[in-house]
Amino acid sequence: MTTNSAAPGCPDCEQPMTCTAMVLSKREEDGKRVCRAVWQCGDRHLWWGWSDRPEEPLETCPYPDFGA
Repeated sequence: MTTNSAAPGCPDCEQPMTCTAMVLSKREEDGKRVCRAVWQCGDRHLWWGWSDRPEEPLETCPYPDFGA
């Protein structure tokens, strides 16, 4: 499962990341329901970002169980 052709590098360790999940979320700023792509690197750092805004920086995922 990928959201774009180029996987991002981990902001913590710069390792390649894999998209491990998609989470449907409500975006507070515009009220839209949009998926967040959950990304994980080999060191198990967990990040997510809006799937419709791949150019925006990733945010730390507040749900560490996604990486379990």
